[in-house]
Amino acid sequence: MTLSIQEQSSTRGAVIRPGCGCSNLRDLDIVQRKQKTQVLWINLGLLLSFFAAELATGLWSHSLSLLADAEHLVSDIAALGLTLLACWVAQRRAAGQATFAYGRVEVLVALVNGLSLLAIATFIAWEAIERIQTPELLLGLPMLIGAGIGLVVNSLNICLLHQHSHDDINLRGAFLHMVADAISSVGVIIAALAVYFLNWLWIDPIASLFVAGLTALGAIPLVRESVEILMEYAPRSIKPAEVTASLKSFPGVYGVEKLHIWTITSGQVMLCAHLIVQSLNAHERDRLLKQLQAHLKQEHGIGESILQLTSRDYTESIALHPLFNNNLVDLIKL
Repeated sequence: MTLSIQEQSSTRGAVIRPGCGCSNLRDLDIVQRKQKTQVLWINLGLLLSFFAAELATGLWSHSLSLLADAEHLVSDIAALGLTLLACWVAQRRAAGQATFAYGRVEVLVALVNGLSLLAIATFIAWEAIERIQTPELLLGLPMLIGAGIGLVVNSLNICLLHQHSHDDINLRGAFLHMVADAISSVGVIIAALAVYFLNWLWIDPIASLFVAGLTALGAIPLVRESVEILMEYAPRSIKPAEVTASLKSFPGVYGVEKLHIWTITSGQVMLCAHLIVQSLNAHERDRLLKQLQAHLKQEHGIGESILQLTSRDYTESIALHPLFNNNLVDLIKL
């Protein structure tokens, strides 16, 4: 005899029932998503208003680092657009074949954002190497003005996104784009000061190489985490061996089989496992299930768990049956 029960504790797609906390959680999730969407729209508006000015200033001053920052802004605008689209799609409820809803769209967009950051870093580095070989005359003052405005805009965007970037991989991708832009602006300011006061033309491509390196370093963890989620790895914060040991520590639990832990999207971790337990009546089974699921949520942050309980006596009786324990020759002899 087996029993399988799933704890519906996630706010995504939760069924709202009178008298339970699901409706409050769902309302909180809706409010948070609206706040994230508003922040993204503000970020997008600031970037669009700044892009044209920076591009014009970069062409006027002949600054590669400023033009590179303007090119980066194009990717930022596209990244924010994708992030907004992912936030909208992720709000759709589970239906039809999409039994897990659409939260993983946010992971796909985060992966695209990470790969685009790596592509931008590669392009900037390539252009910088060519500029080192053939330096051009630069205008330091326009560079300094454009980079200064860019730093202000990017710093404001970082402040707006920082609060939501810790628990949302989708917004983390947009946040890293803003951080890379802010670092780029700092690099351009340093280069502009060196050009204006010291006439160091070579520092412009060097600053671009520095920006490219930092951009790539910020993108690699985002790509890695996105790939791990899509490959259904267990989160790095959860050790499957420790989860197995904690489940086996409960009285009456003799074994844990077919343990699977994976992430659907940011903050939504799932687990399924087959547990061998002592013989229990229905009430004792229900109580043990609730204890195990509460333990998984409190100690390991696993909000959704599917546990199948099988009595050890039942398992042993199957193992002793000749159809499972003997080969064909033994069966013929019987």
